[in-house]
Amino acid sequence: MAKEVEVEVIHSWSTPRSLSTSLMYSFAQDPDGNKVVKEVIFGRGTKKYRFCKHIAKQWVSGLPRDLMTKGKHFILIRSPLDILPSFNKVVPPSFEELGLGYLISIYNELCELGNPPPIIDAAELHEDPEATLRCLCEDLDIPFQSSMLKWEAGPKPIDGIWAPWWYKSVHKSTCFEPAKKYPVPFTFAYYDLLEQCLPLYNSLRRHVKKSLCLLKSPLPRPDLPVPANEKLLAWVGDELLPRESAKVSVFDSVVQGGDSVWEGLRVYSGKVFKLEEHLDRMFDSAKALAFKNVPTREEVKEAIFKTLIRNGMFDNAHIRLSLTRGKKVTSGMSPEFNLYGCTLIVLAEWKPPVYDNSSGITLVTATTRRNSPNNLDSKIHHNNLLNNILAKIEGNNANAADAIMLDKDGYVSETNATNIFLVKRGQVLTPHADYCLPGITRATIMELVVKENLVLEERRISLSEFHIADEVWTTGTMGELTPVVKIDGRDIGDGKVGPVTRRLQNAYKNLTEESGVPIPTYHKS
Repeated sequence: MAKEVEVEVIHSWSTPRSLSTSLMYSFAQDPDGNKVVKEVIFGRGTKKYRFCKHIAKQWVSGLPRDLMTKGKHFILIRSPLDILPSFNKVVPPSFEELGLGYLISIYNELCELGNPPPIIDAAELHEDPEATLRCLCEDLDIPFQSSMLKWEAGPKPIDGIWAPWWYKSVHKSTCFEPAKKYPVPFTFAYYDLLEQCLPLYNSLRRHVKKSLCLLKSPLPRPDLPVPANEKLLAWVGDELLPRESAKVSVFDSVVQGGDSVWEGLRVYSGKVFKLEEHLDRMFDSAKALAFKNVPTREEVKEAIFKTLIRNGMFDNAHIRLSLTRGKKVTSGMSPEFNLYGCTLIVLAEWKPPVYDNSSGITLVTATTRRNSPNNLDSKIHHNNLLNNILAKIEGNNANAADAIMLDKDGYVSETNATNIFLVKRGQVLTPHADYCLPGITRATIMELVVKENLVLEERRISLSEFHIADEVWTTGTMGELTPVVKIDGRDIGDGKVGPVTRRLQNAYKNLTEESGVPIPTYHKS
């Protein structure tokens, strides 16, 4: 007696106008609809496959569990920018008809069942059909055949009852044709529908193995310095958004001209360290730049606390707090175009100190000079950091942690990212805050120097004085107090972290543990 053949179904889920019929033809492309079905879908042995094309809107919650747990599933997506003009040729589109919400539900249900489906994008079938189909077949564990790339023009026995309305274009095709270089104009009557659908499409598109874009990049997806930051919530405007959705408008002033102010804050043991001081400086900077419609201090604090609480970040976290001049009504330099009010951004990350605070770091001196107050006053904590970035590039090229920046007269100002101190014969010196940012961590360390009964002097300091110093350290919220053991190839002191540096590191650590503004709802376990 012949062994009964086991049937396994390949389920294709898609929206209308997504090349789903072309894909069906690629699996059954001759007039009998049998070639690939027999040679690929049936295959050899006792198991055979059946290809089923599903339109997402036909899916209903609570379908028999067997349908979702058995067989092989994949999802085909297409950008609503392409679907909507095509859809409109047949019937007026609607959110329900497009079915992207259903596709999200289908994807989530399959993931919950432990069977996350592969997702392919119609754009990739246009761009590179062979590579896309090979990848799909590999995911479905069926062999790829080159015959899947072509089919005969005209109607097929497998078309079904919808063909007279929907299949006119595909009946003229014989393969996955390359997309036109330039698209058709978008029908702006469907702009609101596009706004609803694009986020759903982009959510699914993130799971496509090979993702196309206009500007192709060979770079692989990078590893994050702290993997836990892959999933976080950031505050943008007046709401919390997932990492990949946390974006500002292309009309925002920070995009148009770096027109923004910012602060860096740290969280220790359920408290935000020096919160009030940072907010003072941010509001002062916003006033200096003549920002209008600025959020209140309490609104900013509430956004900070909500962001930290939602992320569960109560220790060892860093906050990048930005306030932009806001969105413009049209592109251009003039603040007169900023009629929407400021944009508040609260980016909280898990972030330990960014420098080696145990063994110390190396610095080099940059040729890029620090901006003069004649050009742009560093006391405005602005977001336009090109001056610093150019110096940082020099530091990177020299394999140094950072680069020292001199003022126009050749005296040391700061590094590209931090303030700087030296110790000589027991005396602590730091440059005047004329060119450099008068940092809050800098001010805190200066207070600790006095409390530790050390002599402190603030004056102009030449580069050679740093070269021959007994100890050097830098200060900043992101790095805290960082020892410097080498500058421009010269060892600082004996090339090791000095006693004054260690003493102040301990004093700073104690201060961060004792002080700060408590985060509401936090209770130390």
